[in-house]
Amino acid sequence: MLTRVMRRISAVVSVLLIATAIPASASPNYVYPIDGCKSTYSQAHHDYPASDILTKKGCRFVAPTSGVIDEVSAVDKYSWKNNSGALRGGLSISMIGDDGVRYYGSHFSKIYPNIVPGYRVEVGELMALVGTSGDAAGLAPHVHFGISWPTKAGIWWVRRGEIYPWKYLDAWKAGKDLNPAKEVLAKMKKVGTVPKHVGY
Repeated sequence: MLTRVMRRISAVVSVLLIATAIPASASPNYVYPIDGCKSTYSQAHHDYPASDILTKKGCRFVAPTSGVIDEVSAVDKYSWKNNSGALRGGLSISMIGDDGVRYYGSHFSKIYPNIVPGYRVEVGELMALVGTSGDAAGLAPHVHFGISWPTKAGIWWVRRGEIYPWKYLDAWKAGKDLNPAKEVLAKMKKVGTVPKHVGY
């Protein structure tokens, strides 16, 4: 089991190293993940790196890049009585981009049926609708957006975000291809593939 995990980590590192050298092509490699609605987003988030993208309920959440769906939580199991970090996202999706980076979105009102682990998405493909599931119930509709590296399933404190996404959101919104792989790799080297859980 440990050997399999180490092989996956080694493959991730290799992909991230290669991805940092991939130039932008004529078609976009990255797009802003909210399509067709006005939105704003934070440059800070509680006490760990992530961004909340605030917009209207029902707005379209699309794949920020091409890749493969990694984990999906299609049922909202969160309750205020059980304030488990693993469940706070409610309806959520993580995907591994072709750049080797993991992208995570949560608090959706709907996830489309084709969005299941192993399904390949293309950049800009519709995946879910914005909502208030999980611990966003009673708050303004938004998407919790996190960027990290792949891990084995269930390592939610990495999945929720390891680098601040706002500069990438800025670039993608402006139509620029800014690749986060180099920053993700640097953070992983600093803290380890499965760092100790810290923060909220």
